[in-house]
Amino acid sequence: MKVLYIIYQYLIGFPLIVVITLFTAIFTIICFPWKNGKAPRVVQVFWSRSVLWLLLVPIKVTGCEYLNSKQSYVFVGNHQSLLDVFAVYGWLPNNFKWMMKKELRKIPFVGTACAVAGHIFVDRSNPRAALQSVELVKKELVDGISTVIFPEGTRTKTGEMGRFKQGAFKIAMDLNLPVVPISLSGFYQAMPRNQFFVTPGARVHLNIGKPVYLQQFEDINAAMEYLRNQVLQGIKI
Repeated sequence: MKVLYIIYQYLIGFPLIVVITLFTAIFTIICFPWKNGKAPRVVQVFWSRSVLWLLLVPIKVTGCEYLNSKQSYVFVGNHQSLLDVFAVYGWLPNNFKWMMKKELRKIPFVGTACAVAGHIFVDRSNPRAALQSVELVKKELVDGISTVIFPEGTRTKTGEMGRFKQGAFKIAMDLNLPVVPISLSGFYQAMPRNQFFVTPGARVHLNIGKPVYLQQFEDINAAMEYLRNQVLQGIKI
């Protein structure tokens, strides 16, 4: 069964994903004047969901009732796998902008589409450039536009969640925006780092927590620790 599933991924699943990805990227570029409109968002959601559907990965989503479509948020979550991106993009109900590493800008069509859609590329090797990226994302967080950040900074190598960095929490504090913990479960088991196929029978879960305002905490470190614990508690083992 495992061999047949891997053959399906390489001969059917992945080729179809490439085609859908190219279509989505080109459509997003064409729709540049309406980058925050409904049409690009619908196509991007369809693309993200199609990836998991084609890879035969069922997903369970909980907690959407906590969100207000007119409110801007800073979403923070654990980063288990490449599949995290498709789950969040496809099932998080709010319109948002990613903060992503600048290396992704080089991917043909996809990098250009991400730039056109207003996602922010971060040069993690250059503190001054990284700070400029933070200022750019702050300007986007109006009229219900949110951002999603993985505070660990990279995908886990072991399945365990790493320490959080301060960037997402500084943005939330500066703009007085609520932070929403999102917990991703099963993604590491489905497709761990350096594995180039999805594990047969994988099931994943995206849990959305309650929004949290950081002004109630005495300092940013206390806020980070609280939100990290909220993410941990939402992970379904």
